[in-house]
Amino acid sequence: MSNRNIAIILALFAVVFIASNSLFVVKETERAVMLKFGRVVEADIEPGLHVKMPFVNTVSKFDARLLTLDAQPQRFLTVEKKAVIVDSFAKWRIKDVEKYYTATNGEELRAHSLLQQRINTGLRNEFGERTMHEVISGERDQLMIDLVKTLDVLTEEEFGIELVDVRVKRIDLPEQVSQSVYNRMTSEREREAREHRSKGKEMAEGIRAAADRDKVVIESDAYRDAELVRGDGDAEAAAIYAKAYSQDSEFYAFVRSLEAYRSSFANKGDVMLVEPDSSFFRYLKDSNGKTK
Repeated sequence: MSNRNIAIILALFAVVFIASNSLFVVKETERAVMLKFGRVVEADIEPGLHVKMPFVNTVSKFDARLLTLDAQPQRFLTVEKKAVIVDSFAKWRIKDVEKYYTATNGEELRAHSLLQQRINTGLRNEFGERTMHEVISGERDQLMIDLVKTLDVLTEEEFGIELVDVRVKRIDLPEQVSQSVYNRMTSEREREAREHRSKGKEMAEGIRAAADRDKVVIESDAYRDAELVRGDGDAEAAAIYAKAYSQDSEFYAFVRSLEAYRSSFANKGDVMLVEPDSSFFRYLKDSNGKTK
């Protein structure tokens, strides 16, 4: 290979090397700053192809999309001095690239650390002005809105960061307090269960007593109605018998005597002490039933 060809190849390599160190691309999802010996000379570079001075200028790129800070759970006190463990997260994005680079050196972890400090301070202040009920349910949404409004101005001025939203994922009580609360809730539920059981027994006794009373009333009414029907039947039967026997009184007397004999001598061991001339035996002495 001739010296000329070697020179051309070296020149091409030099051109490629200089071009690769002179040209850079900023994507649509990125924000970038150009530095000259570590000092910002151009901030918020537009997306596209750009030129820089090799070995003099450097470019730092950052994610311009909406980012999430998942903070570690922190312990805060309410206005009643009750401790709560708060697990929160925040949504943020870069708004002022130069401020962001100056405050964080372009490090996302550093930005998260600074944001978490500010958010924890804001949450501590907000929780310290509210009761347990308010932070859990009553004013929880309003608390987040007020916190974002206050912190957004601060983070934008200090770090060039727009704080889009802060949300509380979970609010817990400390472990020792949770156990006491759990025990108290268990006791309350057991008390309510005992009350429900006692009320149920009371209602059962009332229902049982009412059923027994209704049973007695129904049986009494049934017995009364049965006796009335039986009495009416007996009266009607007696009337029929009387009507029938009144047609032949002698025959009626004879039939009644036979029934008396049958009842009196139903068993072989029966013994009767009766005077022989008693009228009880008149039909045994005389078929006409006449006594002498």
